[in-house]
Amino acid sequence: MMQQRWNIIYILVAAFLLAILPFLIWAVPRDGDEWLWTEQMIEGGWMAWSFPVALFFWAIGTILILFTLLAIRFPETPRVGILGIETTRGDRLFITLLGSAFINLAWLGLDIGPQPWALAACGVYAALVFWKV
Repeated sequence: MMQQRWNIIYILVAAFLLAILPFLIWAVPRDGDEWLWTEQMIEGGWMAWSFPVALFFWAIGTILILFTLLAIRFPETPRVGILGIETTRGDRLFITLLGSAFINLAWLGLDIGPQPWALAACGVYAALVFWKV
C-alpha cells in the first residue's frame, strides 16, 4: 500500500514538472517560422528570461524537488568522504552546484572552448562529488 502511494506521488510530481516544459517552449519568441531561442521571453522584464535561463531554473527546481522526495522517502545518512567532514545528499548537491558555477565561470572567463563541454565537465565533477565526498 505504501509503495503504491509513493508511485502515485512520483507520477504526479513528474507529470507536473513535465507539464511546465511545453509552457516554456510556448513562451519562446518567434519571428515568423523561426524560433528565437535566446531572445527575451518577457520584453522589458526585470530579468533577461531567455529560454536557456528559464530551462536552467526549471532544472534546478526539478533537482531540488527530486532531492526533497529522496530525503523524505529514503532518509539521509551522513557519511565522511575525502573532505573529512560529514556530508549528506543535500550537502553534496550544494557542493556540486557551487563547483559547477565556478567551472562554468572559469570556462567562460578563460575561453577554454564551447560551453556545452563545460556541462560535460560539470557532469564529471558531479559524479566525483557524489562518489567521493
